[in-house]
Amino acid sequence: MSKLTIFPTDTVYGIGCDLFDTGNIRRIYDIKQRPNDKPLACLCADLDQIRQIAILSEKEEQLIRKWMPGPLTLVVKSQPSVKKKIGYETIGVRIPDCRKALELLRKRGPMLVTSVNDSGQPPINDIFMLKEKYQNLVDEIIEADEPFSALSSTVATVHDGKPKVLREGEITLSQLLQNF
Repeated sequence: MSKLTIFPTDTVYGIGCDLFDTGNIRRIYDIKQRPNDKPLACLCADLDQIRQIAILSEKEEQLIRKWMPGPLTLVVKSQPSVKKKIGYETIGVRIPDCRKALELLRKRGPMLVTSVNDSGQPPINDIFMLKEKYQNLVDEIIEADEPFSALSSTVATVHDGKPKVLREGEITLSQLLQNF
């Protein structure tokens, strides 16, 4: 059985579940009080996992190779299986630069994830606050054992052959455009 898990990434703590676990996807939306029209991102262990769920252009693959693992979420076209099972035409993909997150993703496969917080509020990165607020709402909480930035990832897409930032985080548009 799939678990609803809070775990560290290289940016902020995430709350996530296996990609096609619709019951736990619903739980994430309920716990966060997140609007249903706000999709979750998908964390992957490597480029092979991304290819299982996304259809990538050369430019998108170029950005993934340059910036991942790292604090970039790239919105790309979903594979038909993803659209059919969870309704996402596009999906934000990211490979976190965090040993514990990568171990979890290698073991469980791609996971739908979002920051741990009430929707619209700053992410909660204090492990004691996380446990106090969420330990009875999730199946497991994995503690960080390495520092992370506490700044959410940059969300970008490729439009007309160039990167376009949808939410700026650690990586700026000018950085994405360098050598592109």
